[in-house]
Amino acid sequence: MDSGAAKIGESNWRDNIKIVMHALILAFIVRIFFYQPFNIPSGSMKETLLVGDYLFVSKLSYGYSRFSFTVPLTNIVILPFKGRIFSAQPKRGDVVVFKLPRETDKDYIKRIIGLPGDEIFVKGGVVHINGVPVTKVRAGSYVGPEEVGPEGQPRPIPRYRETLPNGVSYYVLDSEPNGLYDNTQTFVVPPGHYFMMGDNRDNSIDSRDQSPRMGVGFVPHENLVGRAEVIFFSAAVDDPDCGLLRPWTWPFCIRWQRFFNLVR
Repeated sequence: MDSGAAKIGESNWRDNIKIVMHALILAFIVRIFFYQPFNIPSGSMKETLLVGDYLFVSKLSYGYSRFSFTVPLTNIVILPFKGRIFSAQPKRGDVVVFKLPRETDKDYIKRIIGLPGDEIFVKGGVVHINGVPVTKVRAGSYVGPEEVGPEGQPRPIPRYRETLPNGVSYYVLDSEPNGLYDNTQTFVVPPGHYFMMGDNRDNSIDSRDQSPRMGVGFVPHENLVGRAEVIFFSAAVDDPDCGLLRPWTWPFCIRWQRFFNLVR
């Protein structure tokens, strides 16, 4: 009787190990081929994406390149091939994770503003695509815990509703119409490349900066990792009242209202 009980216990233990192993294999397959989790480390996409947002990126959206297949938690490429498999073209306005052209071990996330062949320039904070200004309408202000003035008071940042020629609409933050990247030269997007911009226009290093050492430049199609789809978790890690080493603050730092928001 004791022997039978031991065998049952051993069988249950083995079954549990198998279940865990199958779950890990399935998660690995999903991560490699379908959806990859990313977290937002900077405020360049405010207020569409905030620091502390965690999101799923669809790797199916544009097909697969060598940057689609990397070892989890590293940037080691598993299959070093050229071009894309099952290639699909992104749409203007997509929010995309891509490998930085000058440092392909770094992931960036921006919005596609310019497609191959487009002429893009910014004047007075207004984006122009092929000579036509993009609609930009004032839509209130944004105030986050990190937006403070010189005396520690909240500092609202002007918010605008921007609408691209294909109807994609989203909010951008732009505190001054004559900031560093609010007046640019005309950029002609090369074939097979895209022009990226962050929604937080005064605090985003993107395709407006073409410098080889610091800028983003034009992003090759091959460098696209996937399209941002949904926020699955969000914590206000940039809130001064939220501390990583103060776990009692964690329940109050979680931004429940952002869970499962689609990325637009």
